[in-house]
Amino acid sequence: MLFLCPICQQTLTVESHAWRCANRHHFDVAKEGYINLLPVNKKHSKDPGDNKEMMAARRLFLESGHYQPLIERIKELVKTFDWQPSSTLDVGCGEGYYSSRLQALVGGDFVGIDISRAAVRYASKRYHAIQFAVASAFDLPLADNSVDLILRIFAPGSDAELLRVCREAGIFINVSAGPMHHFAVKKLIYEQPRQHPQRNTEIPGFEKIHQERLQWKMQLPEGDICAAFLQMTPYAWKFSEQQKNELKQLGLICEIDFNIEIFKKMTE
Repeated sequence: MLFLCPICQQTLTVESHAWRCANRHHFDVAKEGYINLLPVNKKHSKDPGDNKEMMAARRLFLESGHYQPLIERIKELVKTFDWQPSSTLDVGCGEGYYSSRLQALVGGDFVGIDISRAAVRYASKRYHAIQFAVASAFDLPLADNSVDLILRIFAPGSDAELLRVCREAGIFINVSAGPMHHFAVKKLIYEQPRQHPQRNTEIPGFEKIHQERLQWKMQLPEGDICAAFLQMTPYAWKFSEQQKNELKQLGLICEIDFNIEIFKKMTE
């Protein structure tokens, strides 16, 4: 059991269809198999994270395969460095697209965490080899030094928490936007669009061992996939419904630019 009680930080144990700690805090396992470890007093809204509509759009787009080069590159890096984790964490796992594909490669104990209950519910219903939980990436309900490999793709969170849960010599893969990411979309919105800043992240307690940019031109056909892409980007609210419908009918050619950084936890 990698999980801790989010209220008192005691180890959780599985009892039938519930998890409990020594202080009798109780968490029911949902029928889909996930566990909700986000206490009410730590929610910033009634239903935080992506809603059902946003989750459905991301699911439709990702399943179309237009971002598949990213997870394939991550899998290549795992093979190249010959990492064989016994436990893996996907922070901000969403509906489980990346989690499921990485889990198929590395096996072992695999945990996916997201603040969106709608996303976690879908992920748990579909990918049974992974233990999904509703939880905050800023307050991970995981034991110290419990995870060998951490994946974080475009997800906010606490670097200090990642350091805490990562084992010595453990690996953290962080994916963020490269300078040209979605630049074609920005050109539709801003008169003078700006590139994303070039990231060269430093995280206390971690040593960077690899960094690269993964770039390609993505061509989206007209129709629902293009509409789903626009819906899942942070720029969705910038477009009117008329503009979205026009782009849906035209399709889109857009720059994809991922910044991949890999860190190794330093030994004491």
